[in-house]
Amino acid sequence: MYTIMHRGARFKELVLISRNDFVFTIGFEGDVAVVDGALKKRYRSFSTLKLAEAGMFKQAVCSAVYAGPDKQQEQLEQVLTVYNSRTENRLGSVDELMRTFGVFEVPDDVDKVMVI
Repeated sequence: MYTIMHRGARFKELVLISRNDFVFTIGFEGDVAVVDGALKKRYRSFSTLKLAEAGMFKQAVCSAVYAGPDKQQEQLEQVLTVYNSRTENRLGSVDELMRTFGVFEVPDDVDKVMVI
């Protein structure tokens, strides 16, 4: 949790979602991220590539997106390669991969995480 001071205002706390919470998020309820606790516990140490190799493509895409602009494109291309090697429905681009799994960016408006 980070504390940010705004000019002329009191302190405001901003919660940034962690990598593992984002990777294993199964949905959102308003500003609350709902996280699959069992998956998080079992696979939290997996890299982006290892998640893809385990067939956890949505989580792998989330991990790549969370990696930031320096690593995101390379990691998404790795996920795309693994995905295309395992399915008959091949995707032509990283953009198609992101659309397929509905992951585009790390949300900045998450105030709370609920692990179930």
